[in-house]
Amino acid sequence: MKYLVVCLTTLMSVGVYAQNILNAKSPQELREMRSEMYDIVNGGQDTISTAPIPLPYGNIQDKDILWSRVVWEIIDLNEKLNQPYYYSHDEVTANYVSLYDALFNGINAGEITEVYDDDNFTSKVDPENLKSKIQAVRESDWLQDKRASGETITEQDIMEGTDHFKVDTKSVKLIKIKGMWYIDKRLGQMKYRLLGIAPMGPDPQVLGLNDAAALGYEGEDEMIDLFWVFYPGARDVLSRYTVFNPRNGSSSITYDDVLNARRFSSIIYKSQSEYGDGEISHYIPGDAKSQLEESNRIKNEILQKENNMWNY
Repeated sequence: MKYLVVCLTTLMSVGVYAQNILNAKSPQELREMRSEMYDIVNGGQDTISTAPIPLPYGNIQDKDILWSRVVWEIIDLNEKLNQPYYYSHDEVTANYVSLYDALFNGINAGEITEVYDDDNFTSKVDPENLKSKIQAVRESDWLQDKRASGETITEQDIMEGTDHFKVDTKSVKLIKIKGMWYIDKRLGQMKYRLLGIAPMGPDPQVLGLNDAAALGYEGEDEMIDLFWVFYPGARDVLSRYTVFNPRNGSSSITYDDVLNARRFSSIIYKSQSEYGDGEISHYIPGDAKSQLEESNRIKNEILQKENNMWNY
């Protein structure tokens, strides 16, 4: 009991109970309190942890799965329902971070380690290799010509003749997710488990190239998978970032909450089948309308599986 009182006193002394706009005396004080609170949440001090803990997944055995299907989906952040995942703003009243920044910050801090180069989670990516995927450094033509001619290159020349291209949260407009729909025969319910997540952005190696098409690229509008994160290994980090709620700006709903609740609009682009994990665009090429109809057909087929459970 004595330890509890001491911990609560410590929390109050660092301003844990005053870390909102209604209690702050100045914007700077508010930001300092938020920074102190972040250190406490991440175990920086010997206090009671107030870190949000994601709801643990239940243990599912193979014999409990009556039926399952793995699907891959694309979340378009331009859609109104999905814009909270793209919203990133640091203001006095609140601080929101986009889903891409939340993932990247966790990877950069070493808190998210299950990062891969593919959706099958076979080729692991370390933070150093990840930097080469999201940024590129390219010398301009005149600097290359000057270097080739043997002229002396100054630091000023290098600074002026070097272009830096980096994928940031503003250029990440698509999110890929991989998950499994399954019927838990113990509960008699259709459930969904998110397995992987990948932000999509332009290839930094293509940005700024005038002859991208000649090199075999579609251009700056081409989107690539920047990295794949095994989702269960990122839940602790994503549960610390709140998402803007248009219905209540003071709500504490987190990225882990909204993703597991499937509060987004998505389109299925690949599905597990007897023919393998083939993308819809591969067996229905060049017809966007038919591809969308196939995506909806797969969705309806999954929903019908649960309805069929209750038909006798």
